Amino acid sequence: MNTNSNSYTIIYASVMVIIVAFLLAFVSSSLKSTQNKNVQLDTKKQILAALNIKNVEDADAEYKKYVKGDMLMNADGSLIENTGEFATNYEKEAKEQQRLHVFVCEVDDQTKYVFPVYGAGLWGAIWGYIALNEDKDTVYGTYFSHASETPGLGAEIATEHFQNEFVGKKTLENGSIALGVVKNGKVEKPEYQVDGISGGTITSVGVNTMLKNCLGSYMSFLTK
Repeated sequence: MNTNSNSYTIIYASVMVIIVAFLLAFVSSSLKSTQNKNVQLDTKKQILAALNIKNVEDADAEYKKYVKGDMLMNADGSLIENTGEFATNYEKEAKEQQRLHVFVCEVDDQTKYVFPVYGAGLWGAIWGYIALNEDKDTVYGTYFSHASETPGLGAEIATEHFQNEFVGKKTLENGSIALGVVKNGKVEKPEYQVDGISGGTITSVGVNTMLKNCLGSYMSFLTK
């Protein structure tokens, strides 16, 4: 075969593309279970972080220790146990499956409820978890993260300083979600509101909208 011919070059390139594509598909398929396991562990760490349990080494063990139930909310506000797989995309769960998760936890012999929240920041997705005390009104802890907010500005939502501002705040006022974020320096109801991030106004608005929308979908449980 003439290895300098155009046909040889085309055939050689085609064979190599097919081989490399097959190898990539094989590697991706082989690693999929490991990738899914890592996503589940990261999700459990985030739920634990909302309970102020951070820097854990064995997320599975700590999750089993503190989270007593991965529950789903019925329309009447009652809870039933999730018998399906552990979910990691709660926005998809809510919008496509109409499944609203509530994590029933126990910390220092006290019941806590953890709610997934999700929304949009300035440059992309934001998400997090809100932990409430047994009264279903007082914030016990929060965890927020983001896909691509600006460092030093919107990305500050992922800092403990911002997240700790929520601890002790009330969630409900006259049957509506009052917990939220307002423009920096414009807090009028300190029992419900947190100062927004200076220079991160749009991300702060995104967090406020996320809290109102997501916690609002749990009203039948929160007011039950």
